[in-house]
Amino acid sequence: MPQKHIQSTPAGDKYKEDIARAEHGMRGDTMGITAKITFVIALCWSLFQMASASVLLIDSIYVKSIHLAFAITLVYFNIPMLKPSASSRWDLRILLAMNRVTVMDYILGIMAAVAALYIFLDYAGLSSRPGSPNDRDILMGIMLVVLLLEATRRVLGPALPIISSVFILYVFTGPYLPDFLAFKGASLSRFISQITMDTQGVYGIPLQVSATVVFLFVLFGTMLDRAGGGTFFTQLAISGLGRYRGGAAKAAVFSSALSGMVSGSSIANVVTTGTFTIPLMKKVGYPAVKAAAIEVASSVNGQLAPPVMGAAAFIIAEYVNVPYIEVAKAAAIPAFASYAALLWITHVEACKLGLKGLSKDELPRTWDILRGGLHFLFPLAMLLYELIALQHSAELSVFRAIVVLAVIMVFQPVCVAVVRKTSKWEAFKQGVALTLSSMAAGATNMAGVALATASAGIIVGCVSLGLGQQITSFVEILSMGNIFLLLIITAAASLLLGMGLPTTANYIIMASLTAPVLVELASGFTIHGMQLAVPLMAAHLYCFYFGILADDTPPVGLAAYAGAAIANASPIAVGIQGFFYDIRTALLPLVFIFNHDIILWNINSLPEAIMIFCMTSLGMVCFSSFVQGWFVIRTNIVDRLLLLAATVVLMYPALLTGFFLPHEQRHLGYIAGLALMLLAYLRQKTSAKLAASREVTA
Repeated sequence: MPQKHIQSTPAGDKYKEDIARAEHGMRGDTMGITAKITFVIALCWSLFQMASASVLLIDSIYVKSIHLAFAITLVYFNIPMLKPSASSRWDLRILLAMNRVTVMDYILGIMAAVAALYIFLDYAGLSSRPGSPNDRDILMGIMLVVLLLEATRRVLGPALPIISSVFILYVFTGPYLPDFLAFKGASLSRFISQITMDTQGVYGIPLQVSATVVFLFVLFGTMLDRAGGGTFFTQLAISGLGRYRGGAAKAAVFSSALSGMVSGSSIANVVTTGTFTIPLMKKVGYPAVKAAAIEVASSVNGQLAPPVMGAAAFIIAEYVNVPYIEVAKAAAIPAFASYAALLWITHVEACKLGLKGLSKDELPRTWDILRGGLHFLFPLAMLLYELIALQHSAELSVFRAIVVLAVIMVFQPVCVAVVRKTSKWEAFKQGVALTLSSMAAGATNMAGVALATASAGIIVGCVSLGLGQQITSFVEILSMGNIFLLLIITAAASLLLGMGLPTTANYIIMASLTAPVLVELASGFTIHGMQLAVPLMAAHLYCFYFGILADDTPPVGLAAYAGAAIANASPIAVGIQGFFYDIRTALLPLVFIFNHDIILWNINSLPEAIMIFCMTSLGMVCFSSFVQGWFVIRTNIVDRLLLLAATVVLMYPALLTGFFLPHEQRHLGYIAGLALMLLAYLRQKTSAKLAASREVTA
């Protein structure tokens, strides 16, 4: 699109670093020697992670240890202990220089790195005394826990360290609590051994996934965005959809879906695509709040969309013990059906507001956009080919995609120089500099994720010390053995935790505490005379979905704050409107707990999968119209009831067919749902014609 039509707003530029800091925790304003040290450490981290995925063959515990050491060092070297108060010129924190990184922060960073590397430096000694740490082991373990929690506080705020501290406190005070909370507890020696010197604590599955797959996917997304891929996807979406009613909003949904598939981060998605799409939506007539909310809702859903999804999706694969491609398969229909419904919502909003599409002069030429950015599709094609066709591991697949992308980034300026007949050597150096800076940026973006997974590992370790059975019993008592009440409790807890935790940490905590209970409790639940069996995949995806929805849940939804900053709107209003749009997404996990067809459980037929996707999408459209109060025109109570009935039958046909027909004939339920939807449509069309004739008569 012509540059005059797609420009970043000052608010968007200002908040890009602030929001990235809120999500990843890394500052973008380091200068001097700190900036140089940060660049070198971050670049070395990226090179190490790429080497460990290809040519460097070392034990996984070493990879996790080095991964954590890099992350914790970057945080201490970049983020000060405290921030000064703007209200006082003589704030004690200013006098103590706590508002900027000092020598003490460097010392703490080095100590934290040594503590993180201790299991690597003395692995032979630790292996010779399993479960019996000596005094030095205990000292290094305590130092790691304390410095890790402090680094996490700096990078992500106090919520996760506080929750981790509560679990630690529970471990040591358990024997002294009332009977219903009592726990046998653990000694300091056992606690340190479990949490810092075993693979069931800090160095557990969450950090392993962060240290292998997640890092490379975040690196891939950052490099692609720095190369111009984010802008390309946005312009391509606008060129294809901008001419339709509400086309700017439809383009925002489409571009956010493309960007979210790669970045796997809702907040990064908002600040990347939103700086273009939100002003464009406002320009064609969307109110600021709705423009920001549409972008936020579509960006939040990006974490659900294969092939990348969010960092937590890779942890799901480890917990459920399946290849990552199986997680992507399970998430495909819910993700794309949710996007289909959001496209419908943008159309409904455009109809309500009486909006039209962009004029031809305002639209970019699709061929020009493709010609200028077609090369950005090659790394994505490589990623999908490796994952789906060759069925290689996610780690190897994204590594090879990064290599292709790096080659493109290095030689893209050279090709431009050849066309423009400028210095090819200077262009080559420019490409190398861009590639290296992108690699360093990708590493700094991982600091928050790495520390979130490590700190969440403390909670998982505490649970594995014996707390798990106690908490499971407590959750069962709280839900009174009712699966519906348990689902509500899990959803509410995920949304509440999401106010202070990133999605990954939120998922790890909720999945550790509630997913096993959900599977166990469901085994005693019957529906239509048959025993319900909730697959472990469905239980984990349930926790994952509601953890993601916390990103735009007021009052603390960070994605809503990012969108509001760009749109110059109220964050609370944007959060409320965005959550109103995302009610459709909240419906999906509630349904696939009972209707496993939606996550393609035990379904390998492509035609059957397409049919389920189409019916689920139509069900989501009906539900969105029910919530929005608009289908063809504004709906009345009868129309809404028909749409709600169509939603239920289309998304869960067993509620109809299960009473009379076997599950294999659920297509008859789909036919009934389509009939209800058609009836609502015909009623609306008739009402619209009557209203039009009355206007003509008047």
